[in-house]
Amino acid sequence: MKRAAKTGTMAPSAPLPAIDHRILLLRGQKIMLDADLAELYGVETKRLNEQVRRNAERFPDDFMFQLTAEEYAFLRSHFATLKTGRGQHRKYLPYAFTEHGALMAANVLNSPRAVDASLYVVRAFVRLREILATHKELAKKLDTLEKKLATHDQAIVGILNAIRQLTAPPAAKRRRIGFVIDDEE
Repeated sequence: MKRAAKTGTMAPSAPLPAIDHRILLLRGQKIMLDADLAELYGVETKRLNEQVRRNAERFPDDFMFQLTAEEYAFLRSHFATLKTGRGQHRKYLPYAFTEHGALMAANVLNSPRAVDASLYVVRAFVRLREILATHKELAKKLDTLEKKLATHDQAIVGILNAIRQLTAPPAAKRRRIGFVIDDEE
């Protein structure tokens, strides 16, 4: 490990893989799968899950959950995660770690690589949260603008109807049938 010059943190000896695309949205939460965390932290998935089981009290349901068979099948088909070769398939359903669960996993692994990588994980989750907040703010502004335009459009429609009424030719006076007395004479 090398120390970074200005920050005083440890620079990872091996380059870290991209994190942003590994954060998925599942069950309404931003998560990372156990295999992705294990790769990021420089351990085998089997060892990561082993440490999680040994420290189960540190991983409540809002930190980590196991995928259902349907969710796993969807992810495999969506991301083509099937590996070829003997012993390449998982026996057990993967675990999904929320932001807090990913940090706790780094703590139970307690390796320098896991500690350094956990900083990158936190920053990726924060960056994703900021992007989502920006999108929500933009959607809110668009809703406000849409409401203003709807009111504006109604006013325009009212004006156009008034103009149509003014420009419409007057209705021809119809002569009454029967005996008519003129009041003017």
